[in-house]
Amino acid sequence: MCKFISWVERRDKTYFLTGKQIFSDAGQEKLKRLGVSSDDYRGHGTIRAWYKIDSGDGIDKECADFSSPDNFPDIIATAIKTGVMEGLGIETALLLKPALAEYEKIEQSAWAEYKKIEQPAWAEYERIRQPASAEYKKIEQSAWAEYKKIKQPAWAEYEKIKQSAFWGLFAKLENRIPAWK
Repeated sequence: MCKFISWVERRDKTYFLTGKQIFSDAGQEKLKRLGVSSDDYRGHGTIRAWYKIDSGDGIDKECADFSSPDNFPDIIATAIKTGVMEGLGIETALLLKPALAEYEKIEQSAWAEYKKIEQPAWAEYERIRQPASAEYKKIEQSAWAEYKKIKQPAWAEYEKIKQSAFWGLFAKLENRIPAWK
């Protein structure tokens, strides 16, 4: 999986995707048409498919060093600063300590809510898959499907809360480290 943030440089142009593009209704529809997995929204393959860039054309780039906006192309640094990357990733090093503490409090609360839903579902899956019988595989697959049905929306909600909390805090200049103001 590619890092937050990935891009493709081709003929003096920078191609990347924003959360606004990906998570819009039209963006979700386009991703379905392209056959893109939700695990790789921010990957080079998705960027290339979105912009119809052949695999041998251009250079795949990524950066996880947020210590300075200068580590990114100007267009991407601007996209980060304006919040249009929301949904694609979080970099808590961009927040000053008080904002980071507030984010961590929200994240921990969201994690606790997620675990309240996920743990009983996992326990039920484990309970069902334990018996050794001729029907083991059938039972296990059914239990696994039920677990995933419960876990996936809970995880999606947890991620949504984290993203919203981070980007809401980052939107306020007073919460940002000096390099990103």
